[in-house]
Amino acid sequence: MEEHVIKQMKGRDRVLAALQGEPVDRTPVCNPTSVATVELMDLVDAPFPDANRDPELMARLAATSYTELGFDTIMPVFTIIQESSALGCDIQWEQKDNWPTVRMNNPIWNDVDDIKVPSDFLTHRDTKCVLDAISRLKKEYGDEVAIIGKTMGPWSLGYHTFGVEPFLLTSLDDPGKTHLALDRMKEITVEFGRAQIEAGADALTLPDHATGDLVSGEYYRRFLRDLHIEMVERIPIPLIMHICGRTVDRMGYIAETGFAAFHFDSKNTPMESMEAVDGQISLVGNINNPETLFARGPDEVGHEVCQNLEHGIHMVGPECAVPLQASIENLKAIPDAVKEWHRNHGCGGTACGGTANGGTLNGESKETDRGKTGQ
Repeated sequence: MEEHVIKQMKGRDRVLAALQGEPVDRTPVCNPTSVATVELMDLVDAPFPDANRDPELMARLAATSYTELGFDTIMPVFTIIQESSALGCDIQWEQKDNWPTVRMNNPIWNDVDDIKVPSDFLTHRDTKCVLDAISRLKKEYGDEVAIIGKTMGPWSLGYHTFGVEPFLLTSLDDPGKTHLALDRMKEITVEFGRAQIEAGADALTLPDHATGDLVSGEYYRRFLRDLHIEMVERIPIPLIMHICGRTVDRMGYIAETGFAAFHFDSKNTPMESMEAVDGQISLVGNINNPETLFARGPDEVGHEVCQNLEHGIHMVGPECAVPLQASIENLKAIPDAVKEWHRNHGCGGTACGGTANGGTLNGESKETDRGKTGQ
């Protein structure tokens, strides 16, 4: 096969090329959810909960993904509750060392007919904060790094607005009502997503938590696959699906949606995940959060990075929003290990050993399972 040298790329171009299935100079480093930590909050004086509600602080903290850690993306939407707050959910904002959450034992909707989007949804403090932060980041870093927004999917919104147990029980007792509820809530996802595009987002993460510990892969196919296909058609930039947990049983269905990428959990191995998507979608992941990034050191982080690269994972980063107590040292070890892997053609060095199965090496293209990094 003829090999082509790929010139060095900016982070933004690298990420967008990987999302579009085009060759890249090296594997992008990104986290489509959040890399906010207490250490980074202290470094730039942008602590939770204020950094979730003030656009200047949100942008300042988000920028550390690029300026301090060396990632190829900036993601300013640290939480999964911005839309839910704007819809009227009861939010527990917590303090610097904890995530804000929806009080789901106090649902705001009990029936499909209760679903209403407030007229001030996009001007509410907690959605407008996201839009303003994206605009700030686009202006300052938009030529260098990919700005990724986040819009929650209707299944996740169902948990927040109806409560997890009532929502899941309805899906068993009255599937038709659940389909109707999802169809109505999808408009929230689309509206907030399009607003972030206007603000300057290059791509969007779409978390929809049909997780393996709560629902089956068949449930995903029945309730969400077609809905997600519609969202891809209606939201005109690359979408990154995120679902936590063991998801290999639904990756094949997710790969059929047209999403640009799937952000996958460490409960799924890189090898089986690549086999499950069968070249139809990019994979982002899957460095373990609680055991590796939180509790271990840079060497262990580097080892997991190399496992992903050796199996042809298209973009490398943490499996989900990183633990707030994770160290900067461990997070910086991710881009360091990616660069070393490419310098050493996938072997040697202190971070990893073995022979590469795919990816781009020193600008020289090699086929991957999908051919995304250099066909």
